[in-house]
Amino acid sequence: MRLNELRKKFLNFFEKTITKSLHRVVLFLIGDESLLFTNAGMVQFKDTFLGAESRDYSATSSQKCLVLVGNIMI
Repeated sequence: MRLNELRKKFLNFFEKTITKSLHRVVLFLIGDESLLFTNAGMVQFKDTFLGAESRDYSATSSQKCLVLVGNIMI
């Protein structure tokens, strides 16, 4: 199964239940220095978590991933 197929199946599964599928966001948001890279795909929901906005739906998305490895044991 190709990555695009897997992503589509993932999003379709959640769309059939109770969620709304949202478009992915960039790896970092220009003008928002509080987050350097997307944190587990949650950047677009930051204001919701901080209580600055509310949504009347559940949501799902598929985000790109960047893994940086240095002298840190993962």
